Parts: sequence; structure tokens; C-alpha cells
Amino acid sequence: MNDIAFSILMVLIGIIVGVIIIFIFNYIKGNLASKKAELLLEKAKKEAEKLKKEQILEAKEESYKIKKETEQLVKEKKDEIKEMEERLLVREGNMDRRDQTLQNREQMLEDKENNLINRQKDIQKEQEKVEEIKKEQIDLLEKIAGFSKTQAKELVMKKVEEMMSLEIAAYIKDREAEAKLEADKLSKTMLISSMQKYAGDVANDQTVTVVTLPNDDMKGRIIGREGRNIRTIEAVTGVDLIIDDTPEAIVLSSFDPYRREIARVTIETLIKDGRIHPTRIEELYDKTAKEMREKVLEYGQSALFDLGLTKMEPELIELIGKLHFRTSYGQNVLKHSIEVAQIAGILAAEIGENQNMAKRAGLLHDIGKAIDHEMEGSHVSIGAELAKKYKESDVVINAIESHHGDKQANYIISELVAIADTLSASRPGARNDSLENYVKRLEELEAIGNDIEGVDKTFAVQAGRELRVIVKPDEIDDLASYKIARDIKSRIEEQLQYPGTIKVTVIREIRAVEEAK
Repeated sequence: MNDIAFSILMVLIGIIVGVIIIFIFNYIKGNLASKKAELLLEKAKKEAEKLKKEQILEAKEESYKIKKETEQLVKEKKDEIKEMEERLLVREGNMDRRDQTLQNREQMLEDKENNLINRQKDIQKEQEKVEEIKKEQIDLLEKIAGFSKTQAKELVMKKVEEMMSLEIAAYIKDREAEAKLEADKLSKTMLISSMQKYAGDVANDQTVTVVTLPNDDMKGRIIGREGRNIRTIEAVTGVDLIIDDTPEAIVLSSFDPYRREIARVTIETLIKDGRIHPTRIEELYDKTAKEMREKVLEYGQSALFDLGLTKMEPELIELIGKLHFRTSYGQNVLKHSIEVAQIAGILAAEIGENQNMAKRAGLLHDIGKAIDHEMEGSHVSIGAELAKKYKESDVVINAIESHHGDKQANYIISELVAIADTLSASRPGARNDSLENYVKRLEELEAIGNDIEGVDKTFAVQAGRELRVIVKPDEIDDLASYKIARDIKSRIEEQLQYPGTIKVTVIREIRAVEEAK
């Protein structure tokens, strides 16, 4: 028991001793570590101090450099500011001198203005005195002469008018020659340029009204049993068939060229088909009318495409296409309208006007001719109504109304369309004219010249393009000849309608004849 207790005691003592030894060992080890740590801390502090000093030195050096650079920059800026101040001072001095000079000038001008005002007042007073003296003198002269001022003025003006008539005529002649020279030069340049840019085909397109038959037996087949075929053709086409003794030909008669063309195509198709009876006639007419309408639209659309125009009502395009089947003095109206549009467009481009608007007005200027045989009124009024109906612009409407002078042209484009219309109608080979109309026009021209006092004879030459007037030399002098030429020109413009221009030439000739015996 005692041994067990002793063993336990010894174990306890060993444990306590071990704990004490461990504690002592740890304490010694801790002291050694703390000393080592202190040494390390001390070393680190020294190194930190060293680094701190080095960084402080570097910062001081950098700061010094920055300070030097800043001082240098400040110095340069100060120098620049100083130079600017000096320049501003110089400018300010110059402005002060200029200001002083302007003030001196203003003062001088003010002094001059005051002097002028004073002089004007003095002159006005003198003028008043002169007017008073003049009035007294005039009153005295009226009393002496027995004429009033108005009567004397009228008498003097009458004398001056008589004396100056020749000088006035000479002055008008010179000014007119200069104006004509300049205007002719400019207008010829523009018109020639326009006509050169547009070269239209001068061949005329006649509407065909005669249908050629393969043989005379075909006439009987066209007439049909008891005339039923010819009656059907006339009923559905609206044209009259004239079948006479002309070999192998029949004539179509109608005021409507479009209907006449449909009838021609229908009859030619019937002849080729060979089956001629009322039912077949109606079938072919319906087919031909439909094809013809498509063809008319193609003509209208082709015209718009050639001119570069867009946005037009389909009904109006169809009417444009119908112009292909209209002629005026042998000139195809559609080709004439396209030609007018081209020339008007070129002229508009030359003077800076709207080229497309000029082309549109030129194309539509004769649109009334497409249906003028169906409605009452001239093609001008019908065309204007159509343009209003399809919402065309005021420029186009005015161009249609004024291209024959029925109304005043309110726009430059309207004048251009009238010029282009005249050019297209008067170019060589454009139109045919009947002998009766030709002779009548020449007689009217000669009558205008013969009605002038002092005219001996008048001759219309060059197909009515020139009027030569021979005056009586003992009654008309050279200057009066120019007045006669102007009077005849004015009368022609007022009384006649004609394409192109008419040249008026007044001839005054003196022949001294003696006979030696």
C-alpha cells in the first residue's frame, strides 16, 4: 500500500518536475526569441530610417527640379505677357491717334456741312429773288407780247416738235438699230443653239384614209349580201365607206382620225382573214379597238419617256397618244408637240427656267386637238379645260391658253412655248398649206402695205416671209421710211396670225433721167 502511494507520489513529483522543466525551457526559448525579434526590429527600423532619408532626399531633388522648371515657365509666360502688353499699348496708341484723326475729320465734316447749309440758305434766298425777278419779267413780257405763258409754251413746243421731228426719227432709228442688233444676236444664238440640240425628223406623217384591196372582187365581199357587211362596218366603226370605180381601193371618210384608223386596221384584218360577215366584223372591231387603245397608251408613254416626264394621269396620257392620229397642215400633231416640248425645254435651260415644266407645257399645248372634233370650242379652250380637269399647274394652263395669243402670257415658260410652237410650225418641210390660203395671206400682207399713205406698190415675196414696200420718193424722205416700216410691222402683228417672222423692207428710190437730143 505504501509502495503504491510512494509510486503515485513519485509519478506526481515527476509530472510536476517535468512541467516545471518544460515551463523553464519555454521561458528561456521565449526570451531568446524576443531578443532575436528585437534585433530584427532594430535592424528593420534602421533600414527604414535609411530608406526614408533616401526618399526624402529624392523627393527634395524632384521638388527642386519642378520648382526650377515652374520658375522657368513662369518667367517665359511673364515675358510673353509683357510683349503682349507692349503690343496692346502700341495698338492702343494707334487707336487713340486714329480716334483723334476721326474726331478731327468729323469736326471738319460738321464744319463743312454747316457751311453748306448756310450756302444753301443763301442760294435759296437768291433763287427766291431770281424767281421774283423772273416772274416780274414774264408778266412784263406777257403784257408786251400779248401771249400768256401757257400759250407761248404751246407755240414753242409746237415749233420745237416740228424742228426736232427729223432728229427724233434719226435717234429712234439709231437706238432701234442698236437694240435690234443686240436682240437679234442674242435671240439667234439661243434659237440656233436650241434647234441644233434638237434635230427632229422633217418627214410628214399623213393619216391613211385609202384601203388597198387585193382585187376588185373584194369590194363585193365587203358590201355583202344586200349591203349587210358595209352597214355593219359603218355602224360599229362610225366611219363612212366610199366604194366607187377606183380600182382595187376603197375610201374611208370620217372627221375622227382615231376612228378612221381603227376602221382601216379592222378592214385590212378582215381582208387578210377572209371571213367577212357581221359577227366577224364586230369581233375584229372590238379586238382592234382594244389593241388600238393599248397602242395609243404606248404612244403617250413613249412621248413621256422620251421627254423624261413623270406623274401624269392615265387619261391624259391616252389623249397624248391620240395626237399621233391628228395632223395639222400635214404635220403630225404628236411629233409636233414633242418637238415643241424639246425646243421649249432647251430654251428654258438656256435662261435658267424650269426645264421639265417647259417640256410639260410644250407637250400639252395642243392637247385639245385630241378631242376638238368631239366637243365645241377651239383646241385652245378645250386644252385649257382638260389641263384644269387633270390638275395641271397654272404655268401649263397659261401656256396652253396663250400659245396662239388668245390670252396674255403670264409666265416666261408660256412665252417659250409660243416661240417653240412657232419654230416647229415654220421650219422647212414642217407643214403644207393650200394654194387658196397661201394667196389669201399674200393679199392680206400687200393690202396692209398699200393702205399706208405715201406707199406706191407693195410686194409679198419669199412665200409671205418678206414684204417689200416701194414708197413715193417725192412724198417720203429717208427718215419717214423707217416710220412706215414700223407702222406696217405693227399692223401685221395686230391684224394677222402667221408662223415665224415677216421681214418688212421699205424701198425709196430716186432716178434722175435725162434725154439728150
